[in-house]
Amino acid sequence: MTRYVELQAATNFSFLRGASHPHELVETAAALGLDAIGIVDRNSLAGVVRAWSAVKDLGAHTTFRAFTGCRLDFADGTPSLLCYPSDREAYGRLTRLLTAGQRRCLKGECELHWEDYLQHSEGQLTLVVPPDRLDAAFEADLIMIAKALRGSVWLAASRPYGARDVHRLSKLAALAQVSGAPMVATNDVLYHGPERRALQDVVTCIRETCTIHDAGLRLEANAERHLKSPEEMARLFAKFPGAVARSVEIAARIKFDLGQLRYEYPDEPVPSGKTAIQHLRDLAWAGAEWRFAGGMGEKERATIQHELDLIEKLGFANYFLTVHDIVAWARGQDILCQGRGSAANSCVCFCLGITAVDPTKDDQDLLFSRFISEKRGEPPDIDVDFEHERREEVMQYVYRRYTRERAAIVATVIHYRPRMAIRQVGKALGLTEDVTSALSGT
Repeated sequence: MTRYVELQAATNFSFLRGASHPHELVETAAALGLDAIGIVDRNSLAGVVRAWSAVKDLGAHTTFRAFTGCRLDFADGTPSLLCYPSDREAYGRLTRLLTAGQRRCLKGECELHWEDYLQHSEGQLTLVVPPDRLDAAFEADLIMIAKALRGSVWLAASRPYGARDVHRLSKLAALAQVSGAPMVATNDVLYHGPERRALQDVVTCIRETCTIHDAGLRLEANAERHLKSPEEMARLFAKFPGAVARSVEIAARIKFDLGQLRYEYPDEPVPSGKTAIQHLRDLAWAGAEWRFAGGMGEKERATIQHELDLIEKLGFANYFLTVHDIVAWARGQDILCQGRGSAANSCVCFCLGITAVDPTKDDQDLLFSRFISEKRGEPPDIDVDFEHERREEVMQYVYRRYTRERAAIVATVIHYRPRMAIRQVGKALGLTEDVTSALSGT
């Protein structure tokens, strides 16, 4: 039985290039009988979590895997690389590499150079993506890359059903022999099934700011860049069976899985001679004297003690200290702020001044387990609202105190809303402004 792993699949998180959601790629690959799929969006890991979650949704019985990877495009002319971290440490190096590249640019861009990759290449399994033109310059680059990454580098090859497919594969096989980077089969996937080709054409036109009628060679020549079965890949690479087998060999070397990531919160500065939990206990009990100035009953004491014990057991003390520090600073600057959400179930948050609701009151039906649960095994999430006009002050304080190595802004991906989607697709199809306006209701 033929086995195959697709190691070059882009999702719609390769913006305006990939035309399928991560879960569509995972579900289709599993249905086709592939061993696994590698997600490699451009200079981004944005699609890998949804792909990993989609594998979990397949059920506990499945042996199918989704590998965390990334396609790296370089600013210095280095050929694009498909990078797969083989272990947890290599994943950390890959994320640091991407962070370095993105901090050099404006939002949505990433500037990487070959030397950057060399500094972060330990533990990475690397596939070189050949350009359209296999000239002497690429051969020199391939030899250089193979020499630098020997033992963990391969040359990716695909068959797009072009007129010169056979010649190109023979040339790639020769380059693999010369460089020492073995050839591995991929299909350079942009969508899960051939029916998605039309959408891929449209997003290409949006990216290139042209219409479908004048896009020309900017569009794919056919609908072949979809997932294919192991048997079909074996047929396409019949003259190079080792290229298909190598996809499985590479997959066997990838030991990293997103499930290996664990809560690793950095230490918070605390007074000399104190541990984080000792300092948190001091702050919580001091806050309790303030919150329950009229008298603290046995119920309140027991609740605070229980919460602090669980926080210590689960190792969350540093996180509570961080939130307390930020809220205390904001209040010291007369910046309005208020904790909300499940944190209102916590008496410790109440005592620290993060929330304003006493969860021990008889008229409150609040459960601490909604906030922190030993069974759930997830870190707590404390949401704090700051007044809009002064939120930037708080953000800059966080950067000053914790530095940009320990603080970052997390954002959601902006999606097309229906009206804008209609207008953009209309432009790509060459519709007039009045027609797209009528269709979109604007």
